[in-house]
Amino acid sequence: MMPQLTQDMHTGQTAPLSTEREFSTIPRSNTDDEAVWEYPSPQQFYNALARKNMAAPEEYVDVMVDIHNFLNEGAWNEVLKWEARHKSECLVPRLARLQGRPRDLSPMARISSWIHGVRPFDRHDWYVDRCGKQVRYVIDYYEGVPEGDNPVFNLVVRPAIDDFGSLADRAKQLWDDAKEKYFK
Repeated sequence: MMPQLTQDMHTGQTAPLSTEREFSTIPRSNTDDEAVWEYPSPQQFYNALARKNMAAPEEYVDVMVDIHNFLNEGAWNEVLKWEARHKSECLVPRLARLQGRPRDLSPMARISSWIHGVRPFDRHDWYVDRCGKQVRYVIDYYEGVPEGDNPVFNLVVRPAIDDFGSLADRAKQLWDDAKEKYFK
């Protein structure tokens, strides 16, 4: 369950931030057919960061929220690519819940950091409702090489290996990627 995020100014905050929220395109589980997730307002985002002792300059919070929302939409699109393998089981997968785990490295991120020396700046576990079956996805968020003044981010999205089906999905995707690359 997502915590209730206050819209009140944080202690020590010097300038007010917007309390306007935006709707995502991500379908929400356990609700009516039209319900989607709602993104936090800049004020809620700032408060959440402050609660976690992650300082953020107030003047950048609006841009940080835009990037946050953009990355989540991108992550959902990647989840949908994986879920396309299961269209016969479920036409409309929905996000049931998510868990931020910024201090926990996924096994793949840990190995990648040993080899390449690069660690993700964030990790989320997303729990997708595949029409009654819960499937956990792991999302690692990496900073890319900036393009001019524009930041670049890379997402690594895959089903967590919590069951044989998720392992099989990852093996099939690995095979599909290899066919695409080497046998075109």
